[in-house]
Amino acid sequence: MTLLNEVGLDGLTLRAIARELDVKAPALYWHFKDKQALLDEMATEMYRRMVADAPLDPADTWRERLRKTNHALRTSLLGYRDGAKVFSGSRFTGGVHAEQMEESLRLLTAAGFTLAQAVRAATATYMFTLGSVIEQQGAEPLPGQRREGFDVAERARMLAAYPLTAAAGAEIFADYERHYAEALDLVIAGVAAAYGVE
Repeated sequence: MTLLNEVGLDGLTLRAIARELDVKAPALYWHFKDKQALLDEMATEMYRRMVADAPLDPADTWRERLRKTNHALRTSLLGYRDGAKVFSGSRFTGGVHAEQMEESLRLLTAAGFTLAQAVRAATATYMFTLGSVIEQQGAEPLPGQRREGFDVAERARMLAAYPLTAAAGAEIFADYERHYAEALDLVIAGVAAAYGVE
């Protein structure tokens, strides 16, 4: 995980990990058959840490649960360079996610969602969160480390002929936390409206 923060996902090779651990690369294949198996374990460890830092509250409403679990996921993924890319598409290496998933699905179905609707609601907010973090990390690989080309004032000057587009830069590439929270609430409101669940 430390090496991921140093070199990013593209630089995270089994050879680089072996060098960091001062072992020969083939020794890693004893533990991981390929890079995807390593990423699966890394995603699982990210999830374990997230759950440890953000336990579920049985008193949550379904809206609070979706809000809290997605904010916790976002915070966790932002703690790692390319965290969302590592997490996205990875398969957990055990049943570590089942307990929290079961509790959340139980809460949503008790609130009036069918199981299919509960899965769609959880999936929609999860995918929104992953996409949001991937976009943020494209501009800021780690918090406070903005990549070249993502300066809001420079963008506004460059797009001066398009005043609304120029002004939109501050809504896209700044104050990520506030903009994420507002947009997540929009997604949750859309879920409530689509399924008629209060």
